[in-house]
Amino acid sequence: MRVQGRIRSRESIWAGGEPDLSADEGVGATGRVVMNILWIIPGVAVNAGLVLLVAPLCEGVLRKVTAVVQSRRGPPLCQPYFDLLKLLAKEDLESGEAPVVQRAAAYLSLATVVTVAGLVPMGLGIPMNGVGDVILLIYLLTFCGICTLLAGLAAGSTYSIIGISREMMTMIALEPLFAIALLIGVLHTQSFRLDAVLKGSVYSADGFPWSGVIMVGVMLLSFQAFVQRVPFDTSEAETELMEGPLMEYSGPKLALFKYAQMARLVIHSALFVALFVPWGSAFVFPVGWLLFWAKVGVLVLLVTLVAATHARYRIDQALHYFAGLLLVALAALVLAAYGY
Repeated sequence: MRVQGRIRSRESIWAGGEPDLSADEGVGATGRVVMNILWIIPGVAVNAGLVLLVAPLCEGVLRKVTAVVQSRRGPPLCQPYFDLLKLLAKEDLESGEAPVVQRAAAYLSLATVVTVAGLVPMGLGIPMNGVGDVILLIYLLTFCGICTLLAGLAAGSTYSIIGISREMMTMIALEPLFAIALLIGVLHTQSFRLDAVLKGSVYSADGFPWSGVIMVGVMLLSFQAFVQRVPFDTSEAETELMEGPLMEYSGPKLALFKYAQMARLVIHSALFVALFVPWGSAFVFPVGWLLFWAKVGVLVLLVTLVAATHARYRIDQALHYFAGLLLVALAALVLAAYGY
């Protein structure tokens, strides 16, 4: 019985994100805590490693496809890896008004994204399922944007201040959309557990899942903004603000910010797949895992095509656009509250 209990524990970490050690009667409370930690650490390492490895590749695909759409040759797929290595090898210059805050913002930006990777299923289970919940996930996703605000505020230049003002307005209008999508899943499942919500929970209504269908449309229409790509990259806007909040950054700190931005594309794509397109995830490994990453790849291509074929919105146009989507999302939340 003890051996069987341990086998079920190993299977459950990949299926649901945390081992069930209740069958192992010989293990005390301290032993269960240690076993949980021993299973969480490698799971987080695998998810974080996948995100950090795949993120520059997705950026390379985005650049290459954009070049093809615009009838250019474009850089090689591995160019983002070289760019990051070049920036990391440069001298770390301090040019802002608060160097300590600048360094902290750069490290926290990437660290937050890596932490979120442990709360998101990357084709397998959720390593930190028993440690965090939906509320923590919302906080961490918001904190990614706060790191950008801190970076621009610490830089102190005119372009940086304009950039963070745009970023702040965008966050106020945009961040509630993903929170509403997650809360709709919470209402349908009556649970804040990540393994319950990040499993297509928006479609778990008693009748036809009107709220889930509406939120799919809302999230698709706002997805470019979540990953800070054209036409909603108004806070950076290289042609008018020269990268806004990141204008005063170079070398390793700029590499960390760029790496975090690349990773956000993978993280948000994985969240979208888990929340709205979960079908096929229950297939045996590696079929379900490959299917998951295929869906992530389709999202990356969609982001690329939209970015390559649309012009950047003005900040007032973007805010009006987000306000309309927010009203629709609130209507979906009301429907979810009534079981639809």
